[in-house]
Amino acid sequence: MRQETGNIEQLQEIIKSNDAVMLYFYNDDCPPCLSLRPKVEALLDNNFPEMKLVYVNSKHHPEIPASYGVFANPTLMIFFDGKEFKRFSKYISTSELHQAIERYYNIIFA
Repeated sequence: MRQETGNIEQLQEIIKSNDAVMLYFYNDDCPPCLSLRPKVEALLDNNFPEMKLVYVNSKHHPEIPASYGVFANPTLMIFFDGKEFKRFSKYISTSELHQAIERYYNIIFA
């Protein structure tokens, strides 16, 4: 369940209407953003299939990351039940990401 948005109202609705959401802030000029993307997609596909993944291009829509206090790319924000749960920026370990999501995800979707 992946999608890209540049509309802040749509993004807020996605967060409100889904139990688990990951926002992926990136830009096309960011090599770490591009190399991390398939790893995050594989992590969610294999371990957290109910989590919705939403991409936001920070370069094309700077008002969205600014409204969420995001000032670096890549930044991943995890939301459970409409509330920010965890945030990762710049150097992101997929194993740390997995560990952070797993317990709460299993409580919601078990």
